[in-house]
Amino acid sequence: MDDMEGQHMAQPRHDHDTGPNGVTVDDLIESMAPFIHDLLGRIDGEEFTTNEFVELMLSIPEGVALYEQTLIRWGERERQAKMVVHGQVIPAAMRRSSHVEWIGFAHGADDTYGVPAWWRLVPPAGSQEDTARS
Repeated sequence: MDDMEGQHMAQPRHDHDTGPNGVTVDDLIESMAPFIHDLLGRIDGEEFTTNEFVELMLSIPEGVALYEQTLIRWGERERQAKMVVHGQVIPAAMRRSSHVEWIGFAHGADDTYGVPAWWRLVPPAGSQEDTARS
């Protein structure tokens, strides 16, 4: 092995889903998912966008604290961190929840940090809404 090859191997490798602090997108999803799942289980309505969900989350002190902590944990500048959180972390945590289903991109909805989507609340199994839906 020549010197150049050894130098190349010594440099740490950063995947696109790993922030500068070594935190992965999956780490952030895991930390946000319980709060997001709980919040989704408490809201009313039928359909909403990712933007509307983020606004709701940021209207709750615990949501603000978790959101800000997540931005800090990612470790990049604010805009880049928000792009990761809005575009990857929150949507992935929502997809893991049994309370919603992804129904498509929200074309025309303005979000400077990600491509917003439409989400539909899924009624709890055995509820009147669930029975009517079947």
